[in-house]
Amino acid sequence: MSTIELTVTARTYREIQAEIKELEAQADALKQQMIREMDARNTEELAAGEYTIRWGLYESSRLDSAKLKAEHGDLYAAYTTRTACHSLLICPAEMLVAL
Repeated sequence: MSTIELTVTARTYREIQAEIKELEAQADALKQQMIREMDARNTEELAAGEYTIRWGLYESSRLDSAKLKAEHGDLYAAYTTRTACHSLLICPAEMLVAL
């Protein structure tokens, strides 16, 4: 891929990421609108045409790894595994100077 093609690809990628962010904000606004409506109707479930909309509280358990590490560092170390992954960062060249 040439430098020009790579530049166009990076630009297109960033534009799509910006569109995704905007669409996620729109989706969140719609979600909040449905939640407000369900709160106003004092219900956790609504039928809306071909959809059933549910909004409710659920509980889950999470491991407090910071507390485990502080109180039982040896146990924490014995069950901790390191992982690696790739990360793609695309930002204007002038921003890299600041990083």
